[in-house]
Amino acid sequence: MREDFDGAALRRISRTTKSANQARRLLALAQIYDGGSRSEAATTGGVTLQIVRDWVIRFNARGPDGLLDGKAPAPVRG
Repeated sequence: MREDFDGAALRRISRTTKSANQARRLLALAQIYDGGSRSEAATTGGVTLQIVRDWVIRFNARGPDGLLDGKAPAPVRG
């Protein structure tokens, strides 16, 4: 995971976000930074290990903004 954040920073950001989903994701990742397992983070976030893996990838790529809900892609019209 990124080295420019730590568990305390993610908890601080989780208190200021207006997105409940982002806050939940940040708190789950903070648990990993604090030495917890990804299984524990999945339990904290109420999701599967695969979802936690996806969150880690999004967080590593875009930081906390990567944990915001995005727009669903538009359907392909043919």
